[in-house]
Amino acid sequence: MPYATAQDGTQIAYVLSGRRDGEPLLMIHGLGADTRGWIMQKRALESRFRLVMVDNRGVGRSGRPAGPYSIETMAADAVAVLDDAGYGSAHVMGASMGGIISQAIGVLHQDRVRSLVLACTACRHHRWRIELLERWADEAEAYGMKEFVRRNLHWMVGPRSLKRLWPAMAVLGPLAFNVPVESFVAQIRGIVEMDDGLRAELVNVDRPTLVMSGSQDVLTTQGDGEEVASLIPGAELAVLRGGAHLFMVEQASTFNRTINGFYDRILSSPVHSPSRVLVAV
Repeated sequence: MPYATAQDGTQIAYVLSGRRDGEPLLMIHGLGADTRGWIMQKRALESRFRLVMVDNRGVGRSGRPAGPYSIETMAADAVAVLDDAGYGSAHVMGASMGGIISQAIGVLHQDRVRSLVLACTACRHHRWRIELLERWADEAEAYGMKEFVRRNLHWMVGPRSLKRLWPAMAVLGPLAFNVPVESFVAQIRGIVEMDDGLRAELVNVDRPTLVMSGSQDVLTTQGDGEEVASLIPGAELAVLRGGAHLFMVEQASTFNRTINGFYDRILSSPVHSPSRVLVAV
């Protein structure tokens, strides 16, 4: 596994996969997740892209410095990965916290971005979400990650999906159990302390963008996705009916089909398409 060196010296692990001659796709996952969280997307994307999958600082095989880990710092970490992998720019895809990091890359490092896919994410603080994340940090520290996941899984998956998702959660659950509590909390602190000024700069993002939301996501709601899409000029919005926060697992085939459709459109035409709303079923 290769490593990039962040600005503060932290080692950032990443995985390369897929076509060596494919366009690079930088993939950034969410809170507590590492590269293995893309297990349901890897096969669907590696036939056309060179996947560059990042372990955010604190998780996977990346270094674990003292927190908090700011969104801007994790965005710079991802750019350091592009540097280490030898790519001047890449398509960028982020989920949840990774979607916030991807927004920051689009704002702060736009010259490194070919396109954006922003899944199950948000661009502003809401008091209830800050309070929820602070409670999550307290519970993780008090009970450990396994009990935290048991208590809070309902925020991540739709109620109708628990039985269907059990095989996938048998893989993803242990990954969450093994996240160091201090790293999980450090990432939460970075989200809570996110600079709201980034939101005001989304209007200056001039890259093809797909925003994806689940209609049953109660953590980063459909309204959050609509707001992100409304702020980025020309952004497309795809709403996955019945999708909860982990719709890239819960509705993996629909998610993969939707993002591949987006890439079909932008890679076949150099013209930035006008804003539209897509409803994926």
